[in-house]
Amino acid sequence: MKSHVIALGGILAALAVVLLLLGGLVPFATYVCPMLASGLLLPLLAQTSKGICLSWYGAVSLLAVLFCPDPEAALVFVFLGWYPVAKPGLDRLPRLLRWPLKLLIFNLCVAAVYGLLIWVFQLQALVEEMQETGTGMLVVLILMGNLCFLLFDRVLDRATGILAGRQKKIR
Repeated sequence: MKSHVIALGGILAALAVVLLLLGGLVPFATYVCPMLASGLLLPLLAQTSKGICLSWYGAVSLLAVLFCPDPEAALVFVFLGWYPVAKPGLDRLPRLLRWPLKLLIFNLCVAAVYGLLIWVFQLQALVEEMQETGTGMLVVLILMGNLCFLLFDRVLDRATGILAGRQKKIR
């Protein structure tokens, strides 16, 4: 492997950890920062293999769990940070199967995150917040989360296309 790819991976990993740390400072960034951090996989994916990208994801996930002050942001990255690596495989599926499967994956990951936060880590503040929010608002939040995930998927498509175009110009 070329040294510039290793350096790129290290810099992107450091930037991803910084983004995840910022996710704990601003309330709405709890979900935005993990998405941005996982998007940093794209330049690395354009130059290396999926295995190296998954190693990068594992290292950033470990650092996020150890250092991120917001366990919610860290776990969102742990459960969804691998998505840019799996996306090309999911995009090869037939369209009628692709979108339901992507949404199923997203919703299962979100359910796992909140299941861990509530029943394993027993974050009472989160339980109280959900009780105060009410069922109707929780449904709206889940629908908005699905919409944000679909938009994130489209952004990954566009960014991948841009990176692929630049790779062709460089070569």
